[in-house]
Amino acid sequence: MTGRYELHCHLDGSVRPATVAELAGQQGITLGAPVESLVVAPRECGDLMTYLTYLDPILRVLQTPEALRRAALELVHDWHADGVVYGEARFAPQLHGERGMTLDEAVEAVADGLAGGSEQTGVRCALLLCCLRQQPPETSERVVAAALRHRGSVAGVDLAGDESRPGAPHLPAFAAAHAAGLPVTVHAGEAAGPESVWEALDVLGAARIGHGVRSADDPALLDRLRRDGITLEMCPTSNLQTGAVRETAAHPADRLLAEGLAVTISTDARTTSGTTVTREFQRMREWYGWTGDHEARCQEHARAAAFGDVPGSHGATGLGGAVGPASS
Repeated sequence: MTGRYELHCHLDGSVRPATVAELAGQQGITLGAPVESLVVAPRECGDLMTYLTYLDPILRVLQTPEALRRAALELVHDWHADGVVYGEARFAPQLHGERGMTLDEAVEAVADGLAGGSEQTGVRCALLLCCLRQQPPETSERVVAAALRHRGSVAGVDLAGDESRPGAPHLPAFAAAHAAGLPVTVHAGEAAGPESVWEALDVLGAARIGHGVRSADDPALLDRLRRDGITLEMCPTSNLQTGAVRETAAHPADRLLAEGLAVTISTDARTTSGTTVTREFQRMREWYGWTGDHEARCQEHARAAAFGDVPGSHGATGLGGAVGPASS
């Protein structure tokens, strides 16, 4: 196995600061402060919802298909520079309609940008669409319907947003995804406790958990995750910024990996967290003495849990939702 796999990466949190500034200038948007101070979160934000405010200036400039296409293309190039051979980009298309862009237009723009980046770099890509807990369940149904209309380029769906709100009201949307065989991941156990992870599994049928750090508080839940082979998409720097983990010594990734859980390491938001996959593994080496073996196990977990076609597979682009060469 060569190269890295990133499963948890938000497009709107991974736009280059220089690109944000350039798009703002082109669109006549006044940011009002140096761009990096607006889009790169501090080491400690206090909570998830404060962390998410650093996405707001980026969303302001991602309201055209051209801007979304560019952001996606540049993300693939950034993956390539980071040694990533397979990356999953996720975004909420319903957040990009302030100037009239439709869900379909947003999805098509991002898929086109990923495909272009993949063709130029050889990085395999997959696209996930995010439903948001704080939005009406009907909006989530519209997002999943869009995912199904674009099944050739969409590999899965996610539930993100404010974890103080339950995920159960969004069940109709996720039931539709399951009925169509579209894989599901759910943000849980980040701002909320283990009960949110139980809900993600038992109500929403998640195959993967976004973050899931609070799973470590519940031994019965860990048994369930291990038994069912549920992958944890952990993002160490982001988990510290949002307060999901209070200090480096408290991050559960090291213990859970040692206990046989399917731990993976991602950036969450490359710009907002000011990080790369390389840097995340470097931090795990510094904090916990990780070696190449630890990274190799995480990468194999990520490869096995990928929603799209990973490097080395020979399936054609289509229902797998991945774009790019079949081998790298």
